[in-house]
Amino acid sequence: MSDEPDLESDREPSMNISGGVEGGGVAAEFDPATADTRTEEVVDRLGELYWQKTYGGQDAFTCLVRTILSQNTSDKASQPAHDALIERYNAEDIDLAASLENAEQSELAETISGAGLYNQKSETLIDTAEWVLEEFGSATAFDDYVKDEDPSEVRATLLSVRGVGPKTADCVLLFAGGRGGVFPVDTHVHRIYRRLGIAPADADHEAVRAVLERDIPAAKCGFAHTATIQFGREYCTARKPACLEDPDACPMGDLCDQVGVYPETNEVVDPTEAPEAGD
Repeated sequence: MSDEPDLESDREPSMNISGGVEGGGVAAEFDPATADTRTEEVVDRLGELYWQKTYGGQDAFTCLVRTILSQNTSDKASQPAHDALIERYNAEDIDLAASLENAEQSELAETISGAGLYNQKSETLIDTAEWVLEEFGSATAFDDYVKDEDPSEVRATLLSVRGVGPKTADCVLLFAGGRGGVFPVDTHVHRIYRRLGIAPADADHEAVRAVLERDIPAAKCGFAHTATIQFGREYCTARKPACLEDPDACPMGDLCDQVGVYPETNEVVDPTEAPEAGD
């Protein structure tokens, strides 16, 4: 696996079931031979390459905190910061939102300093905790809202909060709500599906998300998000994709347009900057 930093990565679940069907997830079967679209065929190849997952079951506010900490930093930096935050501010008899609302900003910033942008993130976390308590009364009630209400309403509500962008909102919907048809787009996903030629080379994160959620069955989106991140770390890295040195090294080689990848010159550019993108 590549040690290349990922500016918006999510921590890979350590087990193949995150919450399971009881947490709202839906199991999916993967068979490239029966895929209806090239996009779904890519996902089914990922299903053969990695593992099948169902999603849901994570606490919504904890998931929101974890994803905010992951913004603009690597997992190697953000996970210890999250662990330190949970150790200092969370307990069985304490509402995490209430604990963070009352946190001293400088102390919280020191606790999460390893995650980068710690002053900004500590302010965002305190503001978000205050919002959760004002709107829902507790982290538990917020969790119920995320799991039970209409996903489009939940997403719009989350996007109204300062510091919460589309990927953060979608991660909460996926990993806490267990919602089908949700495909968070991080830097790996954004790069890979434009490089494959599935999304337009100049598509922004939201445009890529629209293509993926249109072309992939709802039950497969959660798995595809996490498996694509894994694929991006192992094969389709930003600077040295596997196909650059060996065209047969990538399991997606026959499905990929290699937009912005030029093995003959050993050059890699963002798909937006690829000459063929303007054809």
